[in-house]
Amino acid sequence: MRLVDLSVEIATGMPVYPGDPAVAVTPALSVAADGVNVLHLDMGSQSGTHVDAPFHIDDALPTLDQLPLERFVGEAVVVDARDARPRSALGPSLFEGFEGRLRAGVIVLVATGWSRHWGTDDYLAHPYLTREAAELLVAAGVRTVGIDALSVDPTPGDDFPAHQVLCGAHAVIAENLTGLAPLLEAQAAGEPIEVSLLPLRLPAADGAPVRAVARIG
Repeated sequence: MRLVDLSVEIATGMPVYPGDPAVAVTPALSVAADGVNVLHLDMGSQSGTHVDAPFHIDDALPTLDQLPLERFVGEAVVVDARDARPRSALGPSLFEGFEGRLRAGVIVLVATGWSRHWGTDDYLAHPYLTREAAELLVAAGVRTVGIDALSVDPTPGDDFPAHQVLCGAHAVIAENLTGLAPLLEAQAAGEPIEVSLLPLRLPAADGAPVRAVARIG
């Protein structure tokens, strides 16, 4: 068994979705002056590797703390979209061959490889899921979907169709994942993969940062 970190580092000035709060990590206390080291964190709930609760896009939908913990931990199915072009739409055909594995309780991870552009302007030009792709996943019973990109919808966006479909089904969305290549290799080798996307315990929240980790084997 081995663990793979799927999370980006939290750091001052890190990339955020356009319009979201900037991230700043600064010393609050020091051993020299105060006897202990403590950091001060300024960040939005959607910073870094994070999960969206349905409440993110609709006040009437469940908040983060209203979702069962089972939404955040489970068997992973990793779909290879690394050949996708910038700003390309990923439709239902992406999931051909996975029909028997898409079911309730499974966490679907879409590996675009776009995490290689983290920290550059190209990161905004990521591939994204279409409404029809999101509808396929929801119809199969999937309620947790992750992607190694800034969003499951285009950036910038307005009507957020993939979010609307997934959040409307009370699904969890994980964004800004990284390092999915080892999972694709393990899956091809027939190794079992379990993923943890457990968020901070924030009451009535739209989402929260996570330390996303995969357990292989």
